[in-house]
Amino acid sequence: MEQVESFATAVAVVALAGIAAVLSNRLSRLLRVPAAAFFLVAAAVAADLVPVLRDLSIGIAQEVVSLALVVVLFNGGLDLGWRRLRPNAGSVVWIGTLGTFATAAVMAYAARLLGFDWTSALLLGTALAPTDPAVVFSVLGSKEIRGRAGPLLLGESGANDPVGIALMAGLLGAAGGSTAARAGEVAVVFAEQMAIGAVLGVVGGLVIKAFMQRVPLPSEGLYPLRSLACAFALYGLATMAHGSGFLSVFVAGILLGDARAPYKAEIERFHAALASLAEIVAFALLGLTVPLWTFAGRDAWGAGVALAVVLALVARPAVMALLLWPLRLRRGETVFVAFAGLKGAVPILLGSFALSAHQPQGERIYDVVALAVAFSVVVQGSLLPLVARWCRIPMRAGELEPWALGIRLRNRPEGVRRVTVCRGAPADGSAIGDLDMGEHVWVSLVVREGTLVSGRPSARLEAGDDVLLMFDPEQAEPDDVVRLFTDT
Repeated sequence: MEQVESFATAVAVVALAGIAAVLSNRLSRLLRVPAAAFFLVAAAVAADLVPVLRDLSIGIAQEVVSLALVVVLFNGGLDLGWRRLRPNAGSVVWIGTLGTFATAAVMAYAARLLGFDWTSALLLGTALAPTDPAVVFSVLGSKEIRGRAGPLLLGESGANDPVGIALMAGLLGAAGGSTAARAGEVAVVFAEQMAIGAVLGVVGGLVIKAFMQRVPLPSEGLYPLRSLACAFALYGLATMAHGSGFLSVFVAGILLGDARAPYKAEIERFHAALASLAEIVAFALLGLTVPLWTFAGRDAWGAGVALAVVLALVARPAVMALLLWPLRLRRGETVFVAFAGLKGAVPILLGSFALSAHQPQGERIYDVVALAVAFSVVVQGSLLPLVARWCRIPMRAGELEPWALGIRLRNRPEGVRRVTVCRGAPADGSAIGDLDMGEHVWVSLVVREGTLVSGRPSARLEAGDDVLLMFDPEQAEPDDVVRLFTDT
């Protein structure tokens, strides 16, 4: 009986901690500090106050956080979607790959100046290079960002984490031999993981899409579980094939983001909620492994704060200024993208790899990374809305819409398309009756800022309106009509 009561006590404590974590989002909005900061700091303090919490194995934390990252990346891909990413796909690959390498190089040189040997400096620079999708998606996911800054940041944060993880794997796997031989080995491991991960991500995304569209299930609740199982299966298969499983699930999520499938809205809501839970779990577990009581003894405070400042104000801005220059963004967009490279669970996870690999300065590397991440989440994350205003980046929080109006259909609706009016599109500011949609297309429903708007011919559309189009699939070309609402 005592064992049952002990188990029940543990369940109650974890549940209350989970409730507190969920409610911390309200405090996050009030204080304008990302919720991830509360999870990380609270867990680290709890580990100091309750010594039994320090017994968490770093290996178990790595495995659980890796699973959480799969959930976050898959949901991030679903949110982004290929249609939104396509105009910026080349730019995302450009800054996500070269930006990670260049930032890692600059930070490695900075770490070398602070007294780290070259091997430790490279590991530290690699750990600090990637942005974190959990934090970026959390800060920006509820925001509506006009222009190219939003897709670039969301795409980069999902793309450069597989790059950073593959680079760290190559550095840890290359031991002995000359510098040239080690560099060649790192390059081979990196190229193999990226190529296999990307290919399996495309193939896996197409297979999952066909599976979702063509294989019905007996219960609505099974559809989200199927997509989750497919994501984990793809991660496992890609990793077994020596590819980047994280890149695979992110690519697959992007391909599925715009796919029409049964219960798609329910699937997206399920993955969004699960990603929020994964963020809480990841930061809480990593916070438990951050030894606050040892920071002073390992001389981590000075190095951590110094590298965090260099990363935020020198390394990333300089790298992004060079890489974004060919893209011809507005100056404000360039500054915003350069500043918004928030760090989080992924850098700490990479730092833990150096620790578990028993590197000579592994413990100090881990402490420095944790401090740099705390600085990024608390300081950069808090200043992000202010920097957005300075840079004139239109960013506003999307209002919650707790009420839904919809119907259930047995068969897939072929003559219905939902579109959002883009700023500068032919439909922006035009009356519905003035749009050249033809005789076989009509506007059935218009939703503006969460309220219904009449779809009469004299009604004028505005950027951001959600429009439900109905058409005769045998007589109309829906893609031509959609361009009236989306092309700018």
